[in-house]
Amino acid sequence: MPEPTIDEIVHETPVKSGIGLKGEGTDSTKGPRFSFPATSKLISVAYSLLDQGFSVGGGFLVNVALVRAQTKEEYGLFVLSYSVFNVLMGLYTAAVLEPYMVYGAGRYRERFHEYSRLVARGNIWIATSVTAFLLTTCLVLSKVAPHLVSRAFVGLALVAGVLLSGHLLRRIFYLQHQPFLAALSSLIYFITVACGLIVVSQLKLLNSFSVFLVLASGWITAALILGRKLRFGDKRKSFLQFEPNYWRIHWDYSKWVFLTACVFQFTTQGYYWIVAYFLSAKDVAELRAMYILVTPVEQAFIAMVYLIVPALAAHYTAKRVRAYRSLWERYAIASLIATAIFALVARAVGRPVVHVLYAGKYDTVVPILFLLAFLPFLMAIGHTLNSALIAAEKPQLVFFAFVCSGIATFGVGVPLVMRFGVQGAAYGMLLSGATYTAALALAFIFRVNRHLSAMVAGSQQVSEIETI
Repeated sequence: MPEPTIDEIVHETPVKSGIGLKGEGTDSTKGPRFSFPATSKLISVAYSLLDQGFSVGGGFLVNVALVRAQTKEEYGLFVLSYSVFNVLMGLYTAAVLEPYMVYGAGRYRERFHEYSRLVARGNIWIATSVTAFLLTTCLVLSKVAPHLVSRAFVGLALVAGVLLSGHLLRRIFYLQHQPFLAALSSLIYFITVACGLIVVSQLKLLNSFSVFLVLASGWITAALILGRKLRFGDKRKSFLQFEPNYWRIHWDYSKWVFLTACVFQFTTQGYYWIVAYFLSAKDVAELRAMYILVTPVEQAFIAMVYLIVPALAAHYTAKRVRAYRSLWERYAIASLIATAIFALVARAVGRPVVHVLYAGKYDTVVPILFLLAFLPFLMAIGHTLNSALIAAEKPQLVFFAFVCSGIATFGVGVPLVMRFGVQGAAYGMLLSGATYTAALALAFIFRVNRHLSAMVAGSQQVSEIETI
C-alpha cells in the first residue's frame, strides 16, 4: 500500500473521532488523526502563527510598558524574576506539555479524550503546588534574606500556576485539531492584557508586580470564555484503566526532558544570571531589551512545533519514514530562509525601531541587537532537529545537545561576559546556539537517521517476502 503524504494526513476528515472545528465529538474512544477539518494546511499554519504572535505579544507589551515607565534597574529585576518563570515553564513542559503532545498524537491517540482528562487533572495539582511553593519561598526569604524578595517575584508567585495553565489550554486545542480556538484564546489574552496595561497605567499602578496580575487576567479571561470548548469524552472511562503502566512510561520519557529543561536555561536564560552576577541589573535590562526583539522569530518556531511535532510523531509511530523525512526537510529549509530574512531586516531597520519603541533609552546598545539577530539563524536547523527527535521519542539526545550548549556557556560564555560585558553575552549566546545545533545534527545523523534507514530496509524486506 502506498505511503500517505503529509497533505493526506492534514486534509483527511476524522469521521470516527467526530472532531470538527467547533470541537463537537461523538466518539470519546477515538483520538485525533492530525487532520484539520474545514481548514487548509496553510490556514492551520496561519492560525498557529497568529496564536503564538498574540500569546507572546501580551508579554511583549508588558516588557515595553515597563521599559518605558521604569528605570533600567527596576526592569532588570523584573527580567530576573521572569527568568525564574522560564525555568518553571521548562519543567512544566517536561512534566505535562511535551509528553502530552507526543503521546497524544502517537501511542495514545486512540484514547485521546481520556488521556486529555488525565493531563488536565494533573495540571490542577501541579499549578497549585507551584503557587504554594513560590509563596512559601517568598515567606521564607522575607525572614532570612529580604533583599532577595522583589515585588516582581511576589507577583510571579501569585500567578505562576495560571500562566502555566494558559499554555496547556492552547496545547489541548491543537491536539483537538482546533488551531482556530488556540489562536482565539491568545487573541482574548492579548486584548485583555492590553486593556489591563491601560488601566493600571491610568491608575499609576504600573510596576513589576501589577504586570504579573495583568498577564494572569488574560489567561483567566480566555479560559472563562473558551473553556466550554474543551472536550474530555465520557468521564466514566478512566485512562489508567486502559493504560495501568502509563506513569512508568511517562517518567521514562519525561525524566530526560526534565534534565533538558534544567540545562536548557544555560543556552539563553543563563546569560541573564551571568550578566547579573558579573555586571549589574542595568546590564541585564539592556541585554533583555535587545533580545525580546529577536523573540518573534523564535516564537514562530514554537508555533510550528504545535503542528509539526504531532505530525512527525504520527509518521514515526506509523513507520512512514519518507513522510517523516520529507516533512522535516521542508520545515528545515523554510526555517533557514525565514531566519536569514529576519537577520537582514533587523540590520536594516533595527536602529529606528529601537529608538521609537524604547523612547531613545536603549539607543547605545543597538549593536547588541545586530549580533543577536543572527541567533535564530544559527539555531534554525537545531530547532527543527529538536522537533524531529522529540517526535521520535528520543529526548535523551536533545538533553545531550543542551549539555554541550551549557558547557559552551560556562567554558567560553562566562569569560566573554567578563571581558566584553553585555556584548560578550551576545557573542556567548551565538556560540551556545551554534554548539546546540551542531550537537543535535550529530545526534540525528548517528542515531535517528540510522534507525530510519533500518526501518526502510525492514519494510523493503517485508514487501519482498509478501511478493514471493
